[in-house]
Amino acid sequence: MFVDHVKVYVKGGDGGDGMVAFRREKFIPNGGPAGGDGGNGGDVIFIVDEGLRTLMDFRFKRHFKADRGEHGMSKNMHGKRAGAMYVSVPPGTVVTEEETGRVIADLVEHGQKAVIAKGGRGGRGNSRFATPANPAPELSEKGEPGQELNVVLELKVLADVGLVGFPSVGKSTLLSVVTSAKPKIGAYHFTTIVPNLGMVRVEDGRSFAMADLPGLIEGASEGVGLGHQFLRHIERTRVIVHVIDMSGMEGRDPYEDYLTINKELEQYNMRLTERPQIIVANKMDMPEAEENLEEFRTKVGSDARIFPISAVSRQGLKEMLFAVADLLDETPEFSLNEIEEEETEATVLYKHEAKGKDFVITRDDDGAFVLSGDSIERLFKMTDFSREESVRRFSRQMRGMGVDDALRERGAQNGDTVRLLKFEFDFVE
Repeated sequence: MFVDHVKVYVKGGDGGDGMVAFRREKFIPNGGPAGGDGGNGGDVIFIVDEGLRTLMDFRFKRHFKADRGEHGMSKNMHGKRAGAMYVSVPPGTVVTEEETGRVIADLVEHGQKAVIAKGGRGGRGNSRFATPANPAPELSEKGEPGQELNVVLELKVLADVGLVGFPSVGKSTLLSVVTSAKPKIGAYHFTTIVPNLGMVRVEDGRSFAMADLPGLIEGASEGVGLGHQFLRHIERTRVIVHVIDMSGMEGRDPYEDYLTINKELEQYNMRLTERPQIIVANKMDMPEAEENLEEFRTKVGSDARIFPISAVSRQGLKEMLFAVADLLDETPEFSLNEIEEEETEATVLYKHEAKGKDFVITRDDDGAFVLSGDSIERLFKMTDFSREESVRRFSRQMRGMGVDDALRERGAQNGDTVRLLKFEFDFVE
């Protein structure tokens, strides 16, 4: 079955560690430090490939992790930064952060890129920490961890025209005769579970993309059947072609079908009603179709644009296609997501996140104080606890952030246990 909604894990590469090195084998302060910085980790970048049509590949690979930067080296040699990891996605892919629901990127054009997870900054070597008082510090940083998050990929078909209507009204047949698409056609409900795309070329040279979208049933806006999958696809179409079986062969009333489909579109997203819509009365070569059409015209009113056709015999197709092309000429594109993104010269988009609290203090069941938060966890991961100078620097950083005072306000006393990730230490007054 077609996959249009899938969850994946992405992680930017960790930054390379900075190095502690000296210009001479023996410790001589005047020699100065010579440890280079680590290289930056690679970004995970999604790029649109117009050759892709589905998200099926993500069923088999759901974890994407960029390379880490090289570690710093002696003689002030910096580590090499890691290259970006490019992940191809089909046009029409919307990337959303699973935890917050924030839209990270809306990827629609071939070659468009978006940074999904940024790589970590390389750690600084000991040459960065030299001071007149301490010209050769035994201090360096570990590389910053790359950003990691779970994202939801949602594919919304890119088509100028979307064919809508109940199952078995002839949408797939219509698409097969006006384009080179070869959709699966059968005389049963839910034949179409994959949005089939094809290019239509009108006799005057104009062309447009048409999609035969999955069949809709009543209750689709509430997720019944293929509802949400169908409605997600139609959000991108500029013109809606509403196909109706005017023969009434399956015992359904054409006008009731028309009302039901439009009601579902409206309940899912009011903006769908802004799309211009034409009505295609299909199967006009069948008995009772003419009589049903006259009754249908009376009910919908004179303002409705109705085109009687027979997809099988190709009756009335020329007039219908010209009308669709004319509508497209006067219909602008519809914006789906109003997100502000910054664009660089390399056309790589990245939406910066708002900075949260530096740290949060909670209590564990055993009474220990627990520190958490992006800033303090990042500092912790970048600290080399095998070196005493690094440990002292981390203690100073925590005091500068106000951790000590906040612990006292929460009732921490001398000797109480404080946890940060997997590390435990005693609170000292």
